[in-house]
Amino acid sequence: MKIDKELVKGSTVILILTMLRKRSMYGYEMIRELDEQSAGVFTLKEGTLYPILHTLEELGMVQSFWQSGQGDRKRKYYSITDAGTAHLSHKTEEWRVFRSAVDKVIGEVGV
Repeated sequence: MKIDKELVKGSTVILILTMLRKRSMYGYEMIRELDEQSAGVFTLKEGTLYPILHTLEELGMVQSFWQSGQGDRKRKYYSITDAGTAHLSHKTEEWRVFRSAVDKVIGEVGV
């Protein structure tokens, strides 16, 4: 089932921060991981992901660093900061309240 882009748009920050809470990752790794974990529901393009990462970095929620990958190739990794962790905690609670309210209205409570 194809999901409305507006629904996806509203959840990308929380999804990215959640992945980075688990471990530092580089961009393509995040794209691949998100696609795999969501069974293809959340498929981001680089042109969507990187502006979000840059904004999160400007806001102090993530930080980036360069690290050598396979061979001599360097990759830019991102990790969550304390401010990002606090923001994620707030957004996760907000999501729980929102999801619970939607479930109540559409009758999916307890499913």
